Amino acid sequence: MTTPTGSPRTLDRRDGPHGEVVLRQRGTHYEIIANGCFLMDTSDGRSERLLVDAALAALPPGRPDPAVLIGGLGVGFSLARAAGEPRWGRIAVVEREQAVIDWHRTGPLSAVSGPALADPRTEIVHADLVAYVRTAPPAHYDALCLDIDNGPGWTVTEDNAGLYSPAGLAACRELLRPGGVLAVWSAQPSPEFEEALRNAGFAGVKTEEISVARGVPDVVHLGLHAA
Repeated sequence: MTTPTGSPRTLDRRDGPHGEVVLRQRGTHYEIIANGCFLMDTSDGRSERLLVDAALAALPPGRPDPAVLIGGLGVGFSLARAAGEPRWGRIAVVEREQAVIDWHRTGPLSAVSGPALADPRTEIVHADLVAYVRTAPPAHYDALCLDIDNGPGWTVTEDNAGLYSPAGLAACRELLRPGGVLAVWSAQPSPEFEEALRNAGFAGVKTEEISVARGVPDVVHLGLHAA
């Protein structure tokens, strides 16, 4: 993803149980940095919106009031997209960093997510996603839209790798209702992760791409929990 030009200005810096998270402003845009690793900014958002759109499109036609779990609040594009779609019946967002939640509730990122946070369908869950998918009730969601790393092979913290392991993908599958969809954002395509999805029992595995100005495309990996 291309970042805005210009010198950044640090708006907030927090140390937490998973390391340091920073909110910066660069021109008119905001960006989130975790442990020195650029995660995302507000300059585009196409791939974050695709994450939600592709998951909804992959669900069986006519499924009433599907429930979606968004893993990672980020800059709020995925949440805002979900809340803008009346077909979603329930929208849960799991975010482990209290700082990120604060930046949306009372900080500058409320410009992106304010209406979505006020939507009665929306619930913010302050939890670690890796732990959450292993402990949440089975068959609780119709779609999982996960965007907590730069991809399955480029995690923000070492523990996140467990989410993309056979056990982690099995837990994701258990969390889905039959016919549900797992969508995973990545900063680059990964044939290895496609194979991991198939090995975990997901059907209809495919990858959708969003072109970027330079370098490899952002992608969304998709897999279905076959009924």
